Amino acid sequence: MTLTIDEMATFCRRKGFVFPSSEIYGGLAGFYDYGPLGVELKNNIKQQWWKYHVQDREDVVGIDGTTVTHRKIWEASGHTANFADIMVQCTKCNERYRADTLIEDVLKVRTDGLKAGELDVLIKDNKVACPKCRGPLGTAAAFNLMFVTYVGPTQSPETLAYLRPETAQLIFTNFKNVVDTSRVKLPFGIAQVGRAYRNEISPRNFLFRLREFEAMEIEYFIHPKDVGNCELLNDVLNTRLLLWSADAQKKKMPETEMTVKEALDKGIIKTPWIAYWLATEYSWFRMLGCDPSRLRCRQHVPDELSHYSADTWDTEYNFPFGWKELQGFANRQDFDLQQHMKHSGQQLTLYDEENKQHVVPHVICEPALGVDRAFLLFMFDAYHDDKDRGNVVLRFHPSLAPIKVGVFPLVNKLEDKARDIFKMLKAEFACQFDRSGSIGRRYARADEIGIPFCVTIDFDTIEKDQAVTVRNRDTTKQIRVPIAVLAETLHKLLAGRIEFDKAGTPIASTPVA
Repeated sequence: MTLTIDEMATFCRRKGFVFPSSEIYGGLAGFYDYGPLGVELKNNIKQQWWKYHVQDREDVVGIDGTTVTHRKIWEASGHTANFADIMVQCTKCNERYRADTLIEDVLKVRTDGLKAGELDVLIKDNKVACPKCRGPLGTAAAFNLMFVTYVGPTQSPETLAYLRPETAQLIFTNFKNVVDTSRVKLPFGIAQVGRAYRNEISPRNFLFRLREFEAMEIEYFIHPKDVGNCELLNDVLNTRLLLWSADAQKKKMPETEMTVKEALDKGIIKTPWIAYWLATEYSWFRMLGCDPSRLRCRQHVPDELSHYSADTWDTEYNFPFGWKELQGFANRQDFDLQQHMKHSGQQLTLYDEENKQHVVPHVICEPALGVDRAFLLFMFDAYHDDKDRGNVVLRFHPSLAPIKVGVFPLVNKLEDKARDIFKMLKAEFACQFDRSGSIGRRYARADEIGIPFCVTIDFDTIEKDQAVTVRNRDTTKQIRVPIAVLAETLHKLLAGRIEFDKAGTPIASTPVA
């Protein structure tokens, strides 16, 4: 991967994937709008996640909670007291920075888990100055990331509310509603996809660190007695993961690849449930074409753990700006349900028929993935600058590709027939019609936005065989397919149920131009 994050941002804007929000007014840092292609890719990512995690499983159900939320939710969860990053301010120009990322940028060292005092020492000892004016930096201090709003026409402590900084708490506050209305039994998960808001000190790296973003996560509830017993573990024991344990980080040792079974036997992963979900999520990325060499699982060091977590892991991706968090896996224990019972006075328990008692389920693992970061991952993994073709090729997995099929008349005289085929296919797939320029140039444009298959209508289509030419984006190979079975064939190709060479009669390829 040679593309920088700024070059990717430029490419996304030029091709209609992502635009700076409020751009005509100068933009707003940490906010981006998804364009015609971007919204399709983003929706496909969410749909694939939902299908894999909810619709294809029997043990997970979904909700969709509000983004404006009651202030007491965040008092109970600890966010109003603890949800903060460490900020430093320039004493000369008053520019503010997130202290840990500033130090990482300047000194090229990891700052995971460092407190304000420790960051101050690094700044002082290394004479870290303001990047903007080179002025001295002040003392590091906590900055709460919550966005405040008010509900109704008055502003008072009683009407104060928050834009949710995470999606998890709406799952916990709806726990009883889900249990009472669904036939769920432990172990089970509640999933949610939705927006969250964090008033980041220093939003950066395009879509990686935003002030408004989307998350896809599951709170997976288990019986307290089953903390060490994962009944699903056998499905993933042989999955190989690249692991960077807390101990290896402390000793400045590199990552180690091993199976899930080896990681559990050696005590590197502490609980089988976290091992199961690390492997399950890794398989989801692999299924959608992610390069496994760019994924690793990193354990949080003790000083880095959230206030509620007994053990946390991240799946990290090797972005152009380094290994960065893609997805988190926190062992929240029974912290959240206990806190909400305490603050609300409601019982958020399940009745244990076997032992004749009420129990508070544990969340031993919470797979939480940022949609925007996943979007970045799939963009970088798909991007190939093909020197032989002379153009960029976005090699998206077919299920993620924003446009599935391109339809081209070879010449304008064939547009009516091409339009008929386009209308037929558009009822089945996300399609694009293109009649401008040479056929080679149209193929190049299709490559650059990741269309897996292009259909070309020529004179033989009308005069000879009632068939069309189908081109493969990744190989540029071409086959001839009868119109009568075209939609069925494309369905099989997109689902990977048939090899391209066997889906029709092979013909000579047309070069891009």
